[in-house]
Amino acid sequence: MNKLKFIKGLKKLTFAIVFAFIGPFIIQQAFQNQNHQFYLYVLILGLVISGASIALGFLGISNLVSSFLGDYKNKTDS
Repeated sequence: MNKLKFIKGLKKLTFAIVFAFIGPFIIQQAFQNQNHQFYLYVLILGLVISGASIALGFLGISNLVSSFLGDYKNKTDS
């Protein structure tokens, strides 16, 4: 098990979970204030944060799996 990849994966998943709560909250606040002049900017910010949450989730899980399994695909060639 590669401990450095495991820790990086946990950090990415932690940020993904935090962004998963912040993003929809910002989107909801944007929809509640549709008459405000910064409505579109706040909505875009919420969507970007939500997208980053999804991307970080996939990358974090990928790092965790590769830290557990390692490079086993190279060992099947021999």
